[in-house]
Amino acid sequence: MKLKENENIPNAEFFILEDGSPVKKNTLEFFKDKKIVLFGLPGAYTSVCSAKHLPSYVDSYDKYKAKGIDHIACISVNDPFVMDAWGKSQNVGDKIVMMADPMLDFTKAIGADVDKSARGLGVRSNRYTMLIDNLKVVKLQEEEDTGACEISAGQNFLTLI
Repeated sequence: MKLKENENIPNAEFFILEDGSPVKKNTLEFFKDKKIVLFGLPGAYTSVCSAKHLPSYVDSYDKYKAKGIDHIACISVNDPFVMDAWGKSQNVGDKIVMMADPMLDFTKAIGADVDKSARGLGVRSNRYTMLIDNLKVVKLQEEEDTGACEISAGQNFLTLI
C-alpha cells in the first residue's frame, strides 16, 4: 500500500446507497472533521470478509464509539447495491457505513489494489484497517494476505487506538 501513516487520504469518489439510490460521495468531504475507522476488504459475501472482518466491527461498535469514533466504514470494490444488501444480510444497521468503490477510485489511489483474477475475482482490494482523523491517517494495519484477518480485525485494531 502506498498510503502511509501521517499522510492525508487522497481525493477520491465512492458510493453509498441512500433511500434505494446510489449517491456519489467524496472522501475529502466525508472524512473532514471526523474520526473514522475505515476497513477495506476484497469483496462482499466472500468467506473471510463475511465470517470475520465485517462481524468483528459490528461486534466492537460500542467500544469504538466509547473511544470517540464518529463512524466505522467498510469499503469494498463492489457496487453500492451489493454493499447495501451485504450490510443488511450481516445486520450492520446504522453501525457500519457500507461504502462502494466499484471503479476502484479510492482503492487504487491508496495502492491497495490486488489482482485476484487467478481466483476468478478480478482486481480487488487488499485487507486493511485505518484510523482517519480529519483526513489524516493516524493508524494503518494492512494484512500481508487477503485471506488473513488478524491485525485488521475489529477487536485487534481497537487495541491500537
